[in-house]
Amino acid sequence: MTYLDAAATAPLRPEAREAMLRVWDAGSANPSSVHSAGQWAAREVEHARERIAAAFGVRPDGVVFTSGGTEANNLGIIGRALAEPGSRRIYTTRAEHSSVLASCDYLARVHGFEVRFLEVDGEGSVDTRAPEDASLIAVGLANGEVGTVSDPGELLCAAPCHVDAVQAAANLPLSLAAGGWPGPAVASMAIASHKFGGPQGVGALILPRDAPLEPVIHGGGQESGRRSGTHNVAGIAGFAAAVAAHTARAGTRAVELMRSRDELIRAVETGVPGARLTGHRTQRLPNHASFVVDGVSGEALLVALDVAGYAVSSGSACRAGQSEPSPVLLAMGIDADLARSALRFTLPAPLSAAEISRIVEVLRGEVQRARA
Repeated sequence: MTYLDAAATAPLRPEAREAMLRVWDAGSANPSSVHSAGQWAAREVEHARERIAAAFGVRPDGVVFTSGGTEANNLGIIGRALAEPGSRRIYTTRAEHSSVLASCDYLARVHGFEVRFLEVDGEGSVDTRAPEDASLIAVGLANGEVGTVSDPGELLCAAPCHVDAVQAAANLPLSLAAGGWPGPAVASMAIASHKFGGPQGVGALILPRDAPLEPVIHGGGQESGRRSGTHNVAGIAGFAAAVAAHTARAGTRAVELMRSRDELIRAVETGVPGARLTGHRTQRLPNHASFVVDGVSGEALLVALDVAGYAVSSGSACRAGQSEPSPVLLAMGIDADLARSALRFTLPAPLSAAEISRIVEVLRGEVQRARA
């Protein structure tokens, strides 16, 4: 099987596996315990915190460990809004990940916040005209379904900006240090371990500066009272190891993936009848190629590729198995029938010319069968 669904979960890095095995082999201990085994586990957590903080240009206390990107988005949106409500008006877009939209909806339903929507264009780029009456802006840095990269640094307003960087962080050089990108507008940023090739079930909310934060999970007061729950020590160690390994050659990897991505896009557009690229042609994640194909269902294309030995997706893994068309594509102005043909390739490594040719052959054959 050639795995081409890194946006859902990237293959586990050997560095992450080695770090987790080292922690497991040392024995289980709770970092909150005062005995020597607990102190050793606590040091593992803090060492991982320091490594991740260094990778994103923040202080170690600016890393809040969570169970993944979904929880990090919940904490960054709900936690910030409840701790510092301001005007009680939140801005987002209809093209965001479900964890962003559901967090905003929760604030509206339960706490009486008003949610307003910024527009996205036909390529998935966010309209960055700055709203002046927002208490919080919640947007994605890169869209996981179509790959388009937006710039929250252009949201020049006084309101805090929470960035969903779950897809972007593992593919773009991000830094929240002074002068870094995506810039000073970012008040909090969500990332997830498994996008870097770390274990699933671990993530972090990154805070570049001190900010009030209301916990959304209550209990023992871990993470300096910002997120309760016993730490997943092995998972956190694997997360940090994956981030460090990624950062070491992020630029080289991005260039390699961009070349392969562009070759795949050209081959599909010229070789598959009715195929159309979705998202921005150039301002997109380096490993991301997404399409709609007129006259055929996305499910049929996925099955044909799977039988041929290629694992791809139709969009966000959080929406897998749902029959409704993608809200992201609908927000971009793509009609419902065409949106149901969505196909997404997210490369963990460059493809060979032979693999690209085979993918095009499989897709072209399925389109011809569907039209016949």
